[in-house]
Amino acid sequence: MRYNICNRTWDQGERPVHLTSISQGQYSISDDPDAVITTVLGSCVAACIRDPKRGVGGMNHFVLPESPTPLSEQDDPSRYGSYLMQRLVDGLLEAGANPHRLEAMVFGGASPGDSFYNVGAHNVAFAEGFLADRGIEIVDSICGGRSGCKVEYWPASGKLIHTPLGQDRKA
Repeated sequence: MRYNICNRTWDQGERPVHLTSISQGQYSISDDPDAVITTVLGSCVAACIRDPKRGVGGMNHFVLPESPTPLSEQDDPSRYGSYLMQRLVDGLLEAGANPHRLEAMVFGGASPGDSFYNVGAHNVAFAEGFLADRGIEIVDSICGGRSGCKVEYWPASGKLIHTPLGQDRKA
């Protein structure tokens, strides 16, 4: 089972995997043991949420915490954490996840320069608050800093590789 709103590719490595690359405003959910979801983050945040017993999980990638004004019909809600976090949780529940077993990992939120409004920190705070409000435990988190990162996530098993940009992979 796969729920995607993004492009899929097939990667031939040591073991064949189904690779899904998501970008800003996207999310992906899978219970396929060969599925890997990947993204590259700067000030954006990705939440990886899964039900470990059911073996289903997903990742999103949002740009801003929430809209400062009510959205109009012309606005795209997919760039906001308020939309994508809820879509990810709802999609997991539709895929058979138990809301009481959900666990999360949060990544991104870099602040590459000095700025009056640190959007990365606001994104991280939003994700943490959203998860806390729903009783979803954060089991791992690498957020902030000055540089971005690449995240590779196996939603069925919970395996994750976090690679700071400009450095070698770290499992």
